[in-house]
Amino acid sequence: MTVTNATGVAAGQNAVQNAPGGLLAASSADFDMFLKLLTTQMQNQDPLDPMDTSEYTQQLVQYSQVEQSIQQTGVLRDILSRLSAQDMAQASGFIGREAQFDTAVAGLGEAPAQWTWSLPPGASSVEASIVDASGRTVSTRTLDASADSGRFVWDGSLTSGGTAPAGAYMLQLKATDASGATVPVTIRSVGVVDSVTAEGGNLTLGVNGISVAAGSLVHVAAASPAA
Repeated sequence: MTVTNATGVAAGQNAVQNAPGGLLAASSADFDMFLKLLTTQMQNQDPLDPMDTSEYTQQLVQYSQVEQSIQQTGVLRDILSRLSAQDMAQASGFIGREAQFDTAVAGLGEAPAQWTWSLPPGASSVEASIVDASGRTVSTRTLDASADSGRFVWDGSLTSGGTAPAGAYMLQLKATDASGATVPVTIRSVGVVDSVTAEGGNLTLGVNGISVAAGSLVHVAAASPAA
């Protein structure tokens, strides 16, 4: 079980550092260029026709604004860095817990891939299909349509025989009523969180060999012995 921070930045900090040229670097370059131009202008002005006082004052004001922009960008970066560390610390509390995610993609690894499903009353049949990362259906099942919810656990067994390799798989459910009309189904992937990673400004949770966006987390509970 690990907690890692691949880049050390949260989403906002990533935007600050990865904007074209970097906001901080761009501001620093503007500051240095402005200072150089102002100094050169002062050194080479005509003694018999010196720079107008109001114009000089205006340039000093601009100089101050550029300097403030650099300072504010640096402060913002520090704040966002601290927020990223806080997010990581809070998310580490999910490690070892069973989590449900608002996605139909689950990981098949050391543990079986798992999902929960629910549907409104009235379904007469529910057919399940497991789809791999290439979009190929690798396994099919028939679920109990008399229940309006349940948990689907897949150990990797293939319809053609053998066992699927570890990786990400999607559960697709087709539910119909007695008239053949489609019934909506809610699917959530389930798994025990074993790692937390912040990379590229995004916080992800490691679950059974795959990474799931923390933003899709909808439920956390103590891990069951079967998980």
